[in-house]
Amino acid sequence: MAEDPRDWELETQAVRGGLMRTEFGEISEALFLTQSFAYESAQSADDRFAGGPGFIYQRFGNPTTQMFEDRLALLEGAEQCKATASGMAAVQLSLMGLLRAGDHLVAGRALFGSCRWIISEWLPRFGVETTYVDATDLNAWKNAVRPNTKVFLVESPANPLLEVTDVAAVAEIAHAAGAKLVVDNVFATPIFQKPLKLGADIVVYSATKHIDGQGRVLGGAILGANELMTSAYKDMHRHTGPALSPFNAWVLLKGLETLELRVRRQTETAATLADAIAAHSHVKRAVYPGRADHPQAALVAKQMTGGGNVIAFDLGDRSAAWRFLDALEIVDISNNLGDAKSMATHPCTTTHRSMPEAERLEIGLTEGWVRMSVGLEGAADLTRDVTRALDRA
Repeated sequence: MAEDPRDWELETQAVRGGLMRTEFGEISEALFLTQSFAYESAQSADDRFAGGPGFIYQRFGNPTTQMFEDRLALLEGAEQCKATASGMAAVQLSLMGLLRAGDHLVAGRALFGSCRWIISEWLPRFGVETTYVDATDLNAWKNAVRPNTKVFLVESPANPLLEVTDVAAVAEIAHAAGAKLVVDNVFATPIFQKPLKLGADIVVYSATKHIDGQGRVLGGAILGANELMTSAYKDMHRHTGPALSPFNAWVLLKGLETLELRVRRQTETAATLADAIAAHSHVKRAVYPGRADHPQAALVAKQMTGGGNVIAFDLGDRSAAWRFLDALEIVDISNNLGDAKSMATHPCTTTHRSMPEAERLEIGLTEGWVRMSVGLEGAADLTRDVTRALDRA
């Protein structure tokens, strides 16, 4: 009897999900580094272009990319996954596939800077209006709904201050309005949060982050139910060209094998480090989803199974934040996250630089905040490095 991969434990899905072996019986997944595919006959070509089984062109699909898509779909509990060339390609595709001229989008205010640019600068060129809301205020979501509202968008936990949104409650509001809910699940990863099970319609990832986890390649993904994924994204994905390269798909596929191990280890260390940071006298405020003093701690316990590896803390002003960053000896100053190497950044001058100051202040992002992504180094080494840098801040 063939086992159903959907019944496997997450760890088994991460290692064996979506596996397609060639006649050579390779253990490591094959890398099909090819742009196009040959057909046995003219009739075979006609059959494939008519929708029959088989691959046509790398932009339409590739065996290596399909293995990555199938494995991530298993981990997420999704029926279908579309891989993209970057996380931002996934965000843009997830919105453009659901919106038309004259439509209205409701989005949580706390978003990555490039996401805000797409919503504030790009979508208006195509006649799409947006209302930003406090994502933790359910009444704000309800009050923002218009007759032409088609999509809700939320990051949870949000970048950079780790605000957590009640995904199930927002999904209920969206569906009552006839809208779809898109959730950016990057910070939680599929290890700690399953937005589709909470009622979301679409989940997006920057696979560049935890899924790669070793600073090598860019990638993204959109996941959801077959019907919606096909109607909203199949043609757009094929014809506008955001396809993930086979090489990057192979790297990300191998990254999925160790995703659960890496993320859990990083989270254990992050919890230790968050306590040390919160207790330091130079820290005005620390936010970590795994701590009891997180503003939405009860919600975190309800919808997440782990706090993740990102910590945010306020040192009061830019000069203190920069002194802290410059004093680090182990942790890198970098705007990436989810990597095996620990990284810290000053969001106001990096990831959220493009946001007007008034919008940054709306989400509480002042000049003193630092965002740290905890890696796989020893907890004692990281604690020593961060504590020493805080002393100098």
